[in-house]
Amino acid sequence: MKRLDHAQQAAEMHRQFLTRRWFFRQCGVGLGSMALASLLPSIGQAAVPGVAAPVNPLAPRQPHFKPRAKRVIFLFMAGAPSHLELFDNKPELAKWSGKLPPAEMLKGYRAAFINPNATLLGPKFQFSRHGQSGVELSELLPHLGSVADDLCVVKSMHTDAFNHAPAQIFMNTGSQQFGRPSLGAWTTYGLGAETSDLPSYVVFSTGSKGPSGGSSNWGSGFLPTPHAGTVFRTGGDPVLFLGNPPGVDPSLQRDSLDVINRLNQARLGTVGDPEIAARISAFEMAYRMQSSAPELMDLTGESRETLESYGAEPGKPTFANACLLARRLVERGVRFVQIFHEAWDQHGNLVGDLKKNCADTDRPTAALIRDLKQRGLLEDTLVVWGGEFGRTPMVQGGDDGRDHHPNCFTMVLAGGGVKAGYTHGQSDELGFNATVGRVHVHDLNATILHLLGFDHTRLTHRFQGRDFRLTDVHGDVVEKLLA
Repeated sequence: MKRLDHAQQAAEMHRQFLTRRWFFRQCGVGLGSMALASLLPSIGQAAVPGVAAPVNPLAPRQPHFKPRAKRVIFLFMAGAPSHLELFDNKPELAKWSGKLPPAEMLKGYRAAFINPNATLLGPKFQFSRHGQSGVELSELLPHLGSVADDLCVVKSMHTDAFNHAPAQIFMNTGSQQFGRPSLGAWTTYGLGAETSDLPSYVVFSTGSKGPSGGSSNWGSGFLPTPHAGTVFRTGGDPVLFLGNPPGVDPSLQRDSLDVINRLNQARLGTVGDPEIAARISAFEMAYRMQSSAPELMDLTGESRETLESYGAEPGKPTFANACLLARRLVERGVRFVQIFHEAWDQHGNLVGDLKKNCADTDRPTAALIRDLKQRGLLEDTLVVWGGEFGRTPMVQGGDDGRDHHPNCFTMVLAGGGVKAGYTHGQSDELGFNATVGRVHVHDLNATILHLLGFDHTRLTHRFQGRDFRLTDVHGDVVEKLLA
């Protein structure tokens, strides 16, 4: 009797298996796949413990509570801008310039390269107040000053790392070690995508080199692969080999893709590996991008006034072009856009490099904020500007450089539910330590997730036997930053 029961159970399991394979084979390719893809966003649901995840890993999901921001543009100034020259005016530091810092200030301090007993270096540029809010900014940031009343300036940031790669990865993933999901990946994991024609998370790199932390800054870690950032170029095709080679017309391409999908679907039905589903999704996304991406990259449709406001020149790989493309991407439903501008590591030539870097980034940053606001997008788009740490009040490189400094730096936010025209926190009189309203990297990430509608302690993913989250076991929402 038991043997008969086992046979019946095996037959039932075999019938269910064949049914799944029949569904994937008959309904998952060609016109069926396109119809299914169009329906998937409407059947997404929030992840619930014990309940199977939605079929489409990027299907829209509801956050824990009503979000203030629906999308993020993160302007990552890799290399670490000097807060002392740009945001944190320290007249007292000018008085101490050329003198040794107080001994008690350096107790337990670790510097990356210089002797902590190097002499202090006064600020190199003048500061002034802007807007009705009186936000204080460097003379190097006149365009940002024009949108000062939209800014939320956090002067009391601090971090755990003082070298570029671990500090960049820490800012973006909550860990100094490789392999954790990035903030952008957690965002799309929690919210899903608003578009099926473009990647949900797009990355640009516009500096003199790529970020020190490499692709770990935008990777998906142990989250499903579709949540990783997709790197776009700022001119021409956003990704290589997007166009068909000679002799391949759309019909042939569609037929070829259908055959590949059938093979992948058959393998998926056999082994159930979610990475195969991710591969199928990637192929279909690439197919759709052949029509959506050229339209996205064509800046000639923008008005002359818009191009001039950004300083954008169509076809050139500039930060200005990337900012304009970021606006076009969020208009089209992209959830997270990140621009890495690796150019801010001024161990020497501080004055010359800061002038150049600000000339490259100040105008387009302000134009992006103003453009989003004019289009009604700023209120639910969070813009973040900043790097991985600050720079020392002590001198490096004669009298024209500063070393890495984790104890205090500045981040700037705008839109997406943060206070406008607000300056949070302060550092000591020499800009060495954050002293009032201290904000750790984990606190910043917890706050960003809160603005997106998530309790950062509940947005988790089980991996290797435990639940992981962006903020590890740390972080508090900085309520004073919220509008």
